[in-house]
Amino acid sequence: MNNRMKTVILYSLSFCLLTLVSCDVNQTKKTKLPDVDVEVKSGQLPRFDVDWASVDVGTKTKTISVPKLVVVTEEVEVEVPYIDVDLPNDGEKEELTLLVEAEVKNEMHDVKIKEVYATGNNLYVISELKKTGQKLNGNETVRVSDRVVLNAPDLNVKHYVIGKRPEGDHNRQFKYFSSMNTVKSKLDKAKAKRIYKTK
Repeated sequence: MNNRMKTVILYSLSFCLLTLVSCDVNQTKKTKLPDVDVEVKSGQLPRFDVDWASVDVGTKTKTISVPKLVVVTEEVEVEVPYIDVDLPNDGEKEELTLLVEAEVKNEMHDVKIKEVYATGNNLYVISELKKTGQKLNGNETVRVSDRVVLNAPDLNVKHYVIGKRPEGDHNRQFKYFSSMNTVKSKLDKAKAKRIYKTK
């Protein structure tokens, strides 16, 4: 018998022994088989109590490093563009804030809503994200945003941003494009009409 075979047998026996030793089995009811006769009576299977390894689950205090984000917001009154849209055969209008935002780090950016297009029940918000050249400190993250208020019936809103998606920005409701030409072809294909252009 070679060493490999001996090792396999030794591990198998150790596993079997560990399995038998790690739990306590007590039979709580004896087996009773049915009497074999012309008449059949119900039988009984044995019942066992099995005591398995004890497991404790709880919490433990540990010191770990976690990222810390400090966000300070304040409310201020500002002038925002307001668009009032009347569509033929439209329903009740409601006020909707069209918001574009991005989280930027390393370098400050500026985001502006440039144009808004409409066709059918769709609204296309075209924004531009540009670097300003101002460096940000270390791991500082800044949220930049712009908004336009729209008074119109309920519409499907699509956001197209001209510029590069900022590193670490996980907001997927905004689609980023490298140039206005790509967006323009989408708008032409949808036969969208411009309803707003920034001054």
